[in-house]
Amino acid sequence: MHITAKVDYAVRTLLEIAMATPEAKIKADAIATAQRIPPKVLETVLGELRRAELVVSRRGPDGGYSLARPASEISIADVIRAIEGPLASVRGQRPEDVKYSGAAEPLQRVWIALRVNIRSVLENVTVGDIVADGLPEFVEALTGDPGAWARR
Repeated sequence: MHITAKVDYAVRTLLEIAMATPEAKIKADAIATAQRIPPKVLETVLGELRRAELVVSRRGPDGGYSLARPASEISIADVIRAIEGPLASVRGQRPEDVKYSGAAEPLQRVWIALRVNIRSVLENVTVGDIVADGLPEFVEALTGDPGAWARR
């Protein structure tokens, strides 16, 4: 799976906002500085997060950005879908819509299985988990395997 810079920026943006108190608003320039995100890119990312109803914004001197719902209710999958669309696609199609024939017929099930595994991590890790440095045990187990860190 390829995590784009834009998705990485979006997750880091939400983490920065989540670190603020719930009633506080954080300014875009503070996010850009803290996370070293180019301001123009951040502007685009914040717009997409706002359209996906993951953040809310308020203009003015007391304005800024805050989470639209608690950090514990925003999964990493939600963020990826807001920025890039479906978690897994094959040539721009959902895996269940791809049809193969002959020797390649079982390949669709491989793509479906891949999506299931991606979902199992990304839908079960929230912005709140990361901010609290309390990743789910299954993530700790997966990353605790030395083979997880080996390049292939």
